[in-house]
Amino acid sequence: MMPQAKPVTHLQVCSETDARDKEMAGSDFAFLDSGIGGIPYMLDLKEKKPSARCVYLGDTAHFPYGEKSAEEVTRCAADTIRLIIQKWQPKTIVIACNTMSVTSLDDLRALFPQTPIVGTVPAIKLAASVTKNKKIGLLATNATVRHPYCARLVKDFAQDCQVFSRGDPDLIAFIEHDLFTSTEAEKRAAVQPAVDFFAANGCDTIILGCTHFTHIAKEFAAVAGSAVRVVDSREGVANQAIRVEAKKNTEAESQSKIILPADSVHPTESYDTPADQTFFVTACTPADETEYSTLCKGYKIPWGGKILTSE
Repeated sequence: MMPQAKPVTHLQVCSETDARDKEMAGSDFAFLDSGIGGIPYMLDLKEKKPSARCVYLGDTAHFPYGEKSAEEVTRCAADTIRLIIQKWQPKTIVIACNTMSVTSLDDLRALFPQTPIVGTVPAIKLAASVTKNKKIGLLATNATVRHPYCARLVKDFAQDCQVFSRGDPDLIAFIEHDLFTSTEAEKRAAVQPAVDFFAANGCDTIILGCTHFTHIAKEFAAVAGSAVRVVDSREGVANQAIRVEAKKNTEAESQSKIILPADSVHPTESYDTPADQTFFVTACTPADETEYSTLCKGYKIPWGGKILTSE
């Protein structure tokens, strides 16, 4: 006698549907920078919210952003965000780049109103709250230190402080292309000129105002010494991104209570959802591939290689 098949329950159908829909859905967070700079920001968010699915794209085809005009920054960032949405349909985009954020954040939000975009700006407010002698060093790209937005941050949050700014494209290039295949001595030698500049100006606090610098925050702290605080915006950006995504999820849940026709229950299109925290770039030389694959092994994240822009 053949055993009777067990009836399929509503709970089973819902569970299978949820699993299939989750596979077809896009990423929770997509991180964007000119290169590897924002990876520590993604890792910080994952520590705070392990369940989040993340993907990362470095627009290395247009590196460095810090030497571009405002128009070029906006155009390149917009093109890359368009690609991110097309490929992964993230719930939230995190621009883990100070230059893109201070230059183009408002324009990018206007261009992509359906996708929440979280920016990254220099941690001037945090630095002003921890400095003891009111002398702060801001290390960033040339575009960031020259932008009026930074002057507004100083006016709003650090009026009683002296802020000494330094643009350092050479250090950014070292981090992007050589850091993860360098010795500890080479890393410390690379940060020494910036540390010396701020020491000469009596700074007791240094802001890492380019996300690339967070990769060598420990080296900065070691070279600068225990009397100097080294700060960045990782925690604030991660917390804000999580808040923004939670708000979007709440709004989506409210909309899902609307009764839809039966043929609209399942998504009509799927997205290329890579492994969690996969790091992609828009351009890559053989030497860069060695650097990037070494980085990914060190951080234990997948290396996705150069992103394909067409099917």
